[in-house]
Formats: sequence, structure tokens, C-alpha cells
Amino acid sequence: MEKFSLESFQHKVDDVLVRHSSILDILTKLQESSARINRAVAKSATFCGCIELNITKQEVPQDISYSQLKDYMSSHVTGNLCDVCREKIEQELSINFFYITALANAFNTNIEDLLNNYYENQLKTLGKYGLL
Repeated sequence: MEKFSLESFQHKVDDVLVRHSSILDILTKLQESSARINRAVAKSATFCGCIELNITKQEVPQDISYSQLKDYMSSHVTGNLCDVCREKIEQELSINFFYITALANAFNTNIEDLLNNYYENQLKTLGKYGLL
């Protein structure tokens, strides 16, 4: 089995994407895959019940610094995904990655370079302040 790399993934996406190679097809399939992720998460809570979504206002003390903010934030998710729901969400995320890669291919953008640049110039350099 060959070693996985983002480059080989990007080439494989380019090889197998035949039917939906139009930019409009890619954009609509990407949007559809995002909606399917949302639905899979919602179904995990409403149909299966392996997780609960307890959505409330984030309560943050006024006298904390921005660097302490993460300690007070909640994901609003309690519980753990069961094997069936985890498999479904992972499948939907994989499809989403496929269409993100197809979009990058449409614009001759190297995914590995893109992620490396984001890591170096945003995450590593600016850290949490880059997301303001």
C-alpha cells in the first residue's frame, strides 16, 4: 500500500472527477456535501441520540483576556458519537474534502502548499489572534 499524501490525493481527485468537472458542478456539490455534514450531525442528536446539542449563550466573564477566552467556551456537544454516526460523519467529511480539492484543482491550486501557507502565515504566526 502506497503512503498517503495530500499530493497523491489531489492527483487522484483530478483523475476520478469526470462527471462533475464544471466549476458550477463542483461548487454545488461542495455546498451539498456541507449540508450533508450538517444533517449527519443533526441526525446523530435527533435520531440516534448518541450526542446531545445543548445550545446556550456562551457565558464569558468580562474581566478575562482574549488568551483566556478558550477556557470559557463550549462546543455545546455532550456525549460521544456511536460507531454508526461517526462513520457517517467521517464519510460526509471525506466527500467534502474531495470537493474542496476539486475546487482547488479547478484553479490550479496545490492543496499542500495552500495548507502549509495557512499554517505558517496564519496559525503559527498569528495563532488565535489570526481568527479575529
